[in-house]
Amino acid sequence: MSSVGLSVPLASEPVIFRRIGDIAQVGTGSSDRKDANSGEYPFYVRSKTVQRIDSYEFDEEAIIIPGEGGIGDIFHFVEGKYALHQRAYRISLQTADVDTKYAYYYFNAHFKKFIVQKAVSATVTSIRKPMISDFRIAVPNLQVQREIVGILDAFTEFESELESELESELEARRRQYEHCLRYLLFDLADAPARWGTLGELGRVSMCKRIFKSETSPTGEIPFFKIGTFGGVPDAYISREIYDDYRSRYPHPSRGDVLISAAGTTGRAIAYDGEPAYFQDSNIVWIDNDESVVLNRFLLHWYKVVEWTTDGGMIRRLYNENIRRAPIRVPSLAQQHRVIDMLDAFDALVNDLSIGLPAELVARRKQYEYYRDKLLTFEELL
Repeated sequence: MSSVGLSVPLASEPVIFRRIGDIAQVGTGSSDRKDANSGEYPFYVRSKTVQRIDSYEFDEEAIIIPGEGGIGDIFHFVEGKYALHQRAYRISLQTADVDTKYAYYYFNAHFKKFIVQKAVSATVTSIRKPMISDFRIAVPNLQVQREIVGILDAFTEFESELESELESELEARRRQYEHCLRYLLFDLADAPARWGTLGELGRVSMCKRIFKSETSPTGEIPFFKIGTFGGVPDAYISREIYDDYRSRYPHPSRGDVLISAAGTTGRAIAYDGEPAYFQDSNIVWIDNDESVVLNRFLLHWYKVVEWTTDGGMIRRLYNENIRRAPIRVPSLAQQHRVIDMLDAFDALVNDLSIGLPAELVARRKQYEYYRDKLLTFEELL
């Protein structure tokens, strides 16, 4: 970080902390306009996206934060004319001894933790003006504030350029992966294969139906519905029901590839073998013979198969849609080769623990570390 240059004794001595409500105007916009377009003025809403509109409400330097959604994660620094949604807040500094850009960076570093502590909850869905007004900001002298702004501006510019380069590289890798995926699964000329349908590999299977009365918001065995498939469960069933139904009705085995038949149709996840139950008809799997088609090969194939649906407003895969979907089946030896190559490429592109995504995450964490170091002060008593 020598190119940024930490040249002043930042946070070297205690400083005064001041309450935002005492040094700034805090208020919302008056607009809930639906006519946002490509107008002249930025229109700040409750998301990172900045819309455009033909008129403005304010002309100032200010910090913009949402009143609901993305609280503690979304901040805008604005200079000049802009319009504001009625559920977004503007913080306009009214004192000469606090630099607005410095306050913007300070909010980025500390506001989320403050809000979570104030709400005594890890999840905050909305905030009100008093919560913002009670936030306290460290106020070193203006020279130090401006030094911090200069450092973080330079850091942000450097970070933005680097992230842009990494994201371009990541996008290129994704395109390469898509090309490699289709080549290995469809076009590999030196690998004899036969075409068939998924229905020829085995029956479409699903768990026994679970009724709402059999579930609870807490419990021992997660019950995954289509809305929580691949995520965090919000319903559970008893061990007794799980053991009974698993012994008498179909249940996936470790490695079986589960498919979403509703919602985001065709999404595929390999079952990890941990105790869990899955919503009948919405989450299904092919009971395939791995001496013919390996589960990991199926997992990759599901990324390229073109599912046909009923064409209705709510897309759904019926069993017949799944059974008639085509598949190209090479030898087991070739399937192993394809799996090894695609697993490695997939990890490079998508796994947050390695590869380019990890580099992006590391860069963002590095920025946050230095930002928080710069903006941590001892309070003058």
